[in-house]
Amino acid sequence: MSILSIVATPIGNLEDISLRALRVLKEADYILCEDTRVSSKLLNFYNIKTKTISFHQHSKDVKVDKIVKLLENDSKIALITDAGTPGISDPGSKLVEIVRSELKDKVKIEAIPGASALVSAISISGTGFDHFLFLGFLPHKKGRQSKLKEIATLNYPVVLYESKHRILKLLKELRDLENEYSINLEISIARELTKMHESYLRGSADELEKNLNDNISSLKGEFVVLIKKIK
Repeated sequence: MSILSIVATPIGNLEDISLRALRVLKEADYILCEDTRVSSKLLNFYNIKTKTISFHQHSKDVKVDKIVKLLENDSKIALITDAGTPGISDPGSKLVEIVRSELKDKVKIEAIPGASALVSAISISGTGFDHFLFLGFLPHKKGRQSKLKEIATLNYPVVLYESKHRILKLLKELRDLENEYSINLEISIARELTKMHESYLRGSADELEKNLNDNISSLKGEFVVLIKKIK
């Protein structure tokens, strides 16, 4: 039987990978990579020689068809992203759905768990996140305001991802929400988790915006943003 392994990889520190994940990557016939250049750093570090195939959000149907055909021929394929767990705000979920729909019980789809920026950020956030809504990346334009309104009107915390290009914009939008809905928000920002310059900031939108503007060089990578109302 063919196997599609969904393999979590480190979000920064290359040591954050399981023995099982390393074995699966070595035994696979092919590794699907979001960016083969990025993945090569991890694969070379652990001397993994498995052939790689690029697979990302812009991959065309012909690439998906190729992957499906490989699985039809009893291949062992491992799917990884640049960092973290595939399928979490990631095109890997679409591939899994296609494989499940087209091949059904002809392929075994298995999860190889490991690092996740979402879980890592929550684990160091303290109380208040035993239940929450995860929004992934907010839309850039269409639908963004409705998501922000959802944040303001919910009675439980929200966790989302944001890029370095829009983090300051998001903080301004959250400050505007506080004024419009007469609410107080406690916001935490986790950045570069597990890396040399990781940071975790907590405060109001104003405080965090000032901190980031005062340390503009820290606007690197992607951010996990945790938002909860306070009385």
